[in-house]
Amino acid sequence: MTAATGRRVAANISITLDGRYHGPDGPTDLGAIVRYATTETARRHLSRLHAGATTALLGRVNAEGFLGYWPSVASDESADPRDRAYATWLVDTEKVVLSTTLSDAPWAGARVVDAPVADVIAELKATGEGDILVNSSPSVIKAALSADLVDRLHLMICPEVAGGGRRLFDDGLPSSRWELALQETGELGETAVVYDRVR
Repeated sequence: MTAATGRRVAANISITLDGRYHGPDGPTDLGAIVRYATTETARRHLSRLHAGATTALLGRVNAEGFLGYWPSVASDESADPRDRAYATWLVDTEKVVLSTTLSDAPWAGARVVDAPVADVIAELKATGEGDILVNSSPSVIKAALSADLVDRLHLMICPEVAGGGRRLFDDGLPSSRWELALQETGELGETAVVYDRVR
């Protein structure tokens, strides 16, 4: 078995006060989250995400959604510089897309892998350097949490109760302890937090 290189797995997602990453009408129901996505706090949060990361690990749906949005931001000189910096990083960095249905990578610099999340993370941690960032791909984040493979957790907590929809933290996760590394609250009451896994 190949030894791990010490790479961290960082995960990021926005959730409501009741722990949901979308509302009761399904994955496109982001009404309780989207209004907080462009605040100053959210943009500083975005800027921290990719610092030190050299690989983006994405689910298929997220990869395809990102392809429809972020490349144009990278080339938009009028976009917020923090958005452009993240977009440029995402376009230029190694992208690993987890999918059981794709045969071709959805964009340049990406490769498709049909394997369990834990196996893919183990392979990535055995090679290369820099953090592995799972950004807003709930299925990948949940699988990594279930396998206790997340080392840093970035959360944007939106001050709304969705009342329905999928939750990030399902019953049955292994117990774990986390240390607060950063907390920032914005003008709308949104709170960006970063937690490091205590092992």
